[in-house]
Amino acid sequence: MNPTPHTDSWLDEFPGRLAALDRVHLRRRRHAVEPAGAAMLRTGGHELLAFCSNDYLALAGHPEMAEAVCEGARRFGVGAGASPLVSGHSTANDALEQELAAFVGLPRALYFYAGYATNFGIVPALVGEGDAIFSDALNHARLSRARIHRFAHADLAELEQQMRASTARRKLVISDAVFSMDGDVADIPALLTLCERHDALLLDDAHGFGVCGPQGRGSLAAAGLTGAGASRRVLYMATLGKAAGVAGAFVAGPDDLVEWLLQKTRSYIFATAAPALLACALRVSLRLIEQGDQRRTQLRRLIAQLRTDLQPVLARSGWRLGQSDTPIQPLLIGGNAEALAVMDGLREQGIWVPAIRPPTVPEGTARLRIALSAAHTDDHIHRLVQALDRLASDATPHPGA
Repeated sequence: MNPTPHTDSWLDEFPGRLAALDRVHLRRRRHAVEPAGAAMLRTGGHELLAFCSNDYLALAGHPEMAEAVCEGARRFGVGAGASPLVSGHSTANDALEQELAAFVGLPRALYFYAGYATNFGIVPALVGEGDAIFSDALNHARLSRARIHRFAHADLAELEQQMRASTARRKLVISDAVFSMDGDVADIPALLTLCERHDALLLDDAHGFGVCGPQGRGSLAAAGLTGAGASRRVLYMATLGKAAGVAGAFVAGPDDLVEWLLQKTRSYIFATAAPALLACALRVSLRLIEQGDQRRTQLRRLIAQLRTDLQPVLARSGWRLGQSDTPIQPLLIGGNAEALAVMDGLREQGIWVPAIRPPTVPEGTARLRIALSAAHTDDHIHRLVQALDRLASDATPHPGA
């Protein structure tokens, strides 16, 4: 006998919910893409000059890494077969962890299959009910039963007030080192000083690994907080799908702390391990990052060129360029519809720069997130600036920008 259907089901709400997203220009759409040469993507039958990738050092398509993946597949197969604590911890993954720890100048590292799983797994493994998290307002949200205190972006005075007022036994301060949508860099030494003063623990670097610090060793190395200068209060997290050009993430820090995460991080314990073939590619990537000063020099030169060449466009349009010396260059437009219009205008000229809208960024600060890569050239920057200049004449200043 067929059950009687519900005439008023909550499942009927989704068309209306999607329509509500459309009304405020917040529906996201995917595009099926494939590489089409240096800094180029092919989608929908069109080739686009791309400023949308976090592959900052242009390593994702490096032939040595592709060969490492092929050799890894021949030796280890394609899948890991089990979680790391069952039988999935391959010799390749083990070697990668040792090399990651050495590369960032910290005692021990733990390799995860995905950056999202790392972020959302380690926080509840460290703090829980009755504990306190202090998070920069521009951080992505993380799951934990601990009480979350948000401080204004980069406002260390407010952070100190919150920490002083907290009676929690365990305190965790979370701040990006390089902020993913603004491109500015946190004051890591000052953050660490507050952690020392209030018995707290600090973590998080993602967009700085491979780009910042001597030989691309990351934001902690740039701050002199690795090796002999390492602090037991810093748990370092970095993704391996951005400048490293592959996938996954790792945490590094004191041996006991990393061992605790191995024992208690559910997203590590209950997930199939990352395939060994990726570890093989990442071991090559570490060597290329270490030898990549020329790529980082190229990046810095392109950043300076873009920021200089955009000044007349900014003056005409009312748009604003965020204060960033990193490959993340946010062009603040203001309204959601306006940002989408600029993005579409660039696509019509053969250029792909993504529009970033709330809730990823605060209301009224929709923007184009221009991501630079060592694969870009002077001509690529010139094309982008010219295309934006053509659109600037149609732009008007927006109060939210």
